[in-house]
Amino acid sequence: MALTNSQYNTIMKEYEEKQLASRHALEDRINHVNKILPEYQAISSEISSLSLQQAVKLLDGDDSALKELKTSIQQLSEKKNQLLLNAGLPLNYLEPEYVCPNCKDTGYIGMEKCHCFKQQIITLLYQQSNITDMLKENNFSTLSYEYYEGEDLLHFQNTVKTCKDFIDCFNSDYHNLFFYGTVGTGKSFLSGCIAKELMDSGHSVIYFSSTGLFEKLSRISFDYNAKDELSDLYEDLYSCDLLIIDDLGTELTNNFSSSQFFSCLNERILRKKSIIISTNLSLQELRDRYSDRIFSRITSNFKLCKITGPDIRMYKKRLANRK
Repeated sequence: MALTNSQYNTIMKEYEEKQLASRHALEDRINHVNKILPEYQAISSEISSLSLQQAVKLLDGDDSALKELKTSIQQLSEKKNQLLLNAGLPLNYLEPEYVCPNCKDTGYIGMEKCHCFKQQIITLLYQQSNITDMLKENNFSTLSYEYYEGEDLLHFQNTVKTCKDFIDCFNSDYHNLFFYGTVGTGKSFLSGCIAKELMDSGHSVIYFSSTGLFEKLSRISFDYNAKDELSDLYEDLYSCDLLIIDDLGTELTNNFSSSQFFSCLNERILRKKSIIISTNLSLQELRDRYSDRIFSRITSNFKLCKITGPDIRMYKKRLANRK
């Protein structure tokens, strides 16, 4: 499960907060017991004193000291337990409480990530992806071919197969996808399908509309007041397993934004970090709108998937109006 440094630090900070909350809660319970049961604290002090005395005896060669200590501690512990029960408190009242008892809120069992850590990764990836709500609708469980016919259906079927191959080979082969074609034909939907499958398996995915991405790239270049925040964004943008750029062509394009867009594409391609781009532009419009080097990067490093057909959003809207 690949995480950037900032993502890992975010999760570990949450574990630190859980551990701190657990310690504070335990301290409150200890103070409560000491307040209502002063004899409980006295027994605890007696155990500490007895342990020290028996340790000295053991160092002096008294082999029976350890056995005597165990017996005495057991008897005193039973008295402490009885005091708790008499006060209406459970026997585990003064034991630490953990959100995850398996790893004791450390995130690890030995050297292995705990199941709660793995779930934290998936939760974080969803939060940072920008598409949590979108994926409630855009996933393979809601995939339908009913809106397509003839050549449009063939294009869509081929693209769905390409998407599933992209997911199946994601860990072994480096690929990028470029969805283009007419408005409302399922390009963003298929991007969401891929995103959900990858995030559910623990891969980091970040989604941006092209307008949102270009705004972020501009902030990275000019907003010096948010340097730390943008440093994390920069790392995530170039290190996440999959970057989705939706509706390319709807942003305001100028020489600066085109240059930033090229740098983003080029950096991720050099790092072999996958990208999915969707656009309503034709390939000719893509060439005319952006620089030759952007067009070259896309056509030579992306699998081009053309999707055509009716505007599904408008089709669904018309059906809803008829009811």
